[in-house]
Amino acid sequence: MTPQTGNLRRAGRDDDDADDELRYSVRRSDRARRVRVTVDAVRGVEVVLPRRAPTRAADDAVAELGPWIRRRVAELEAARSVVAARGDTVPYLGTALRLVPQPGRTRAHRRGDELLVPVGEEREPALERWYRRAARGEIAPRLDRACDQAGLSYTRLTIRAQRTRWASCSRAGAMSFNWRLLLAPPEVLDYVVWHEVCHLQVMDHSPRFWALLARWCPDYLERSAWLRRHGQTLVL
Repeated sequence: MTPQTGNLRRAGRDDDDADDELRYSVRRSDRARRVRVTVDAVRGVEVVLPRRAPTRAADDAVAELGPWIRRRVAELEAARSVVAARGDTVPYLGTALRLVPQPGRTRAHRRGDELLVPVGEEREPALERWYRRAARGEIAPRLDRACDQAGLSYTRLTIRAQRTRWASCSRAGAMSFNWRLLLAPPEVLDYVVWHEVCHLQVMDHSPRFWALLARWCPDYLERSAWLRRHGQTLVL
C-alpha cells in the first residue's frame, strides 16, 4: 500500500511559518499492534499505524512526541554534516579510504588506501556490496577467536543491513551482523562481536550478562557509548 503523507505544525506558533512544520509519512501495517513513530535517515519521520487505527492517531502521536522527533531530526542533520565532511573518502575500521571513480567499472575494488568505484548511480550499490563482502572477512575471524576464548560456538554467520540492530544472536546460535559496523573504529566492532558471543551463554541482558561481557570486554561501556553517539554517522 502506498504510504500516506501529512504534516503537523508546532503548537503555539504562527500557522504561516512553513519552516516549523513536522513532515512525516504514514504507513499502515497488518502486523502493527500499536502506533509507532520512527525517525531515520532513509524514511525520515514515519508513523506506522495498525490497519484499523483512525488516521488522526498519526497526528496525535506526532503531537505527543514532537520534542523527541525534533531532537532526532536534529541529530540526523548533524550526522549528515559529518558524512558530507568526508569528501571523497569513506571510513573503514578507523582508516579513510579515498574513492577513485573509474568509468566502466561495475564492482568496487580496494587498492591500498584507495577504493576504485563505479561512476554515477552504480557507485553506492557497488560500495555496499564491497562492504558486505569485506564484513564477512573482518567479522568471521573475530567471531571465531572470541568463541575460542570463551569456549563457545555459533552455528551460522550472516551479514545484513538491519535498520534497527547492529547484530543479533539467535537461541540456535545463528549470528547476524550489520555490515555498517565496518564504518566504525575496530574496537567498536570488537565490542559488538563480544556482545553477541556473550549472548551464546546468556540470552538476556541480566546482570549476569553484563558481568560476563565486562570479563571479556572490560571497556565495553566506552565502546557502547561511542556507538550510541556516532551510530547515525555509520552510513555511506
